[in-house]
Amino acid sequence: MVHKFLIFSALVAVASAVVLPGPAYPAYPAYHGVAALPAVAKIAAPVLPVAKYAVPAVAKVAVPEPYDPNPQYSFSYDVHDASTGDVKSQQETRNGDAVQGSYSLIEPDGTRRLVEYTADPVHGFNAVVHREPAAVKVAPVAKVLAPVAKVLAPAPLYHAPVVAKAVLPAAPLAYHGYPAYH
Repeated sequence: MVHKFLIFSALVAVASAVVLPGPAYPAYPAYHGVAALPAVAKIAAPVLPVAKYAVPAVAKVAVPEPYDPNPQYSFSYDVHDASTGDVKSQQETRNGDAVQGSYSLIEPDGTRRLVEYTADPVHGFNAVVHREPAAVKVAPVAKVLAPVAKVLAPAPLYHAPVVAKAVLPAAPLAYHGYPAYH
């Protein structure tokens, strides 16, 4: 009910909108310091008539997705990347408010972690974790570093060109200090 009232109020506000002319800004004063500059012509913007009525805009209203009293989905994936040693999988199924799934991964020490979980409104979230020794020993991933270049000679030093500094007579400084408070 509240959403319908807000949408109705927004449509009424758009439909009753009135276009008003903007403020008039004064022109900048002319600069007369340089006589060689050409004169700048001032052009007044055309004044458009104000509409006597406003055309209501078409408002696009976001409609919520319909409520599904029994949502269902199922997904799964498997990753077996020999170059990185990443081995993992997951599967999950939802039927209404009950979710059941599992995931597994090979840990850095070579063991396989398998987690089986369920979630529902009555029992909440429950997970059982199993650890199994891996059937195949997983080799640790080798870190590849770029070779370090050997320096045979020091890099040449480049100096910035010498720049002459102009010495100007110092203008006398006037220091007025802080005002006296009585």
